[in-house]
Amino acid sequence: MRIVTWNINSVRLRLPLLKDLSAALEPDVICLQETKCPDEHFPHEGVEALGFPHRAVRGMKGYNGVAILSKRPFNLRDGADPDWCGKGDCRHLAVELDAPGGPIELHDFYIPAGGDVPDRNANPKFAHKLDFVAEATAWSAARRNAGGFKRAVLVGDLNIAPLEHDVWSHRQLLDVVSHTPVETEALTAMMRAGHWYDAVRHFVPEDQKLYTWWSYRAQDWRASDRGRRLDHIWVSPDLAGGLSAHHVMKDARDWEKASDHVPVMVEIAA
Repeated sequence: MRIVTWNINSVRLRLPLLKDLSAALEPDVICLQETKCPDEHFPHEGVEALGFPHRAVRGMKGYNGVAILSKRPFNLRDGADPDWCGKGDCRHLAVELDAPGGPIELHDFYIPAGGDVPDRNANPKFAHKLDFVAEATAWSAARRNAGGFKRAVLVGDLNIAPLEHDVWSHRQLLDVVSHTPVETEALTAMMRAGHWYDAVRHFVPEDQKLYTWWSYRAQDWRASDRGRRLDHIWVSPDLAGGLSAHHVMKDARDWEKASDHVPVMVEIAA
């Protein structure tokens, strides 16, 4: 089974790029973030034409929004998980996905970016980000205490680059939102609380640079290569042994009207 996560940065604007993604990676499931589309305007017909008959969407006008597109049947975990920070702001969607070895619990997250100022008191957006991750950590810990995640996958734009080589310069980005110590420690705590396993770093050692996002502000993003790894795929320990391949689709950053994030794929013998 191939699962892809991608912050598409407007599903209606970049629907043609989904066709390119599907042709290149042949995924079974695509998890999108930042769809920027209310549910009634989601381009279901265009997505169905790409071969994804099973879809779940949770969106709003102009920002946020998540969607799961699948070639395999699934059941929506509607109401089974928290309304993060009580905001109802369309940052999480979860399904029970049909798979040969049994259902897979799939979570699609879009964690708040956090604004520009890494100060909880001065920046409400940063406070929201930290509160969101704290709630997700408590949720992960509660699930662990109830028996742990089984056959589960968590993907998404988590908006934090937790490791030293997840950013182009660890030293220069220590006070930049997405790589500050309070954020990286928080995301690491969330991962540990749920006993999650970093599926992409399974293939790319932690001492190697790995990015999934390059800013629109760069005049030549490829030449400067000042990236960050903001997009993640985690699996429960019982699926880690089935990880068989991965791909970070860096060339997608050169597509016409590209998102600033690129698709990330893992293949699991599930």
